[in-house]
Amino acid sequence: MHVQLAGEPYGPERESEDFAAASAEALVLLDGSSTPDDLETGCRHGTAWYARRLGVHLLARLTDRTDRTIAECLADAIAETAALHGGRCDLGHPNTPAAMVVAARLSGGALEYLVLGDSLLVLHPRDGAPRVIGDNQRFPGGELLRRQVWTTVPGTAERAALYREYAQAVRAARNTGHGPWIAAAAPRAAEHAETGFVPLSELRGVAALTDGAARFTERFRLGSWSDALRLLAESGPGELIAQVRAVERTDADCVRWPRGKSSDDASALYARI
Repeated sequence: MHVQLAGEPYGPERESEDFAAASAEALVLLDGSSTPDDLETGCRHGTAWYARRLGVHLLARLTDRTDRTIAECLADAIAETAALHGGRCDLGHPNTPAAMVVAARLSGGALEYLVLGDSLLVLHPRDGAPRVIGDNQRFPGGELLRRQVWTTVPGTAERAALYREYAQAVRAARNTGHGPWIAAAAPRAAEHAETGFVPLSELRGVAALTDGAARFTERFRLGSWSDALRLLAESGPGELIAQVRAVERTDADCVRWPRGKSSDDASALYARI
């Protein structure tokens, strides 16, 4: 694989909670699950720390343990990362650091892939329409709250309070069987990832995007997924993110395009097969 990747935090003074890395045989992309500043997490580490550690362990597993399925590699990486926390962290806390995961690796004559959470893997076929994989664990119980957040003005106390309520509702339900599954401290979450194989002969390439970068198509409708893949292949992930940022600046109050955050961490990766 020939891989290009780019990432950008949502603000100049912010630490990105995304993580992307690749080798010639495998790629990983993680989107850390942001926690409101006033919520306790039970952990002395942060979300960015968690995403980086999990991403590194997962990439190592993907390349070193070809005898393990991609879901088993994720489970192993979650367990290894949990062990790094130490006894001072409460890994049973519902707000313990967590992340969405996209991963893929070459496996014989196929691409083996995994998606857990609302980040996306987009297959770029030699013929036909792109195939978008991921964001298949919607949380209906929080949808009304999420839309209520969108109706408030960014930066206000009202929006902060509603976002906090939404975040708590999601965290109370995730990884319990009553809500979405996400990589956190429990290896069993990997069992709920969407996985599969695609023959390499059918692919031009593959893209991975956090939801901040996927706004190009999913929120702002700057183009179709075919357009997004063409942009990634010809101009690179940095250009796609730049176009997302340009639109965000024109709608800082989230009026034209309602959304929870005016801007978000954005990372994208494109691998040419």
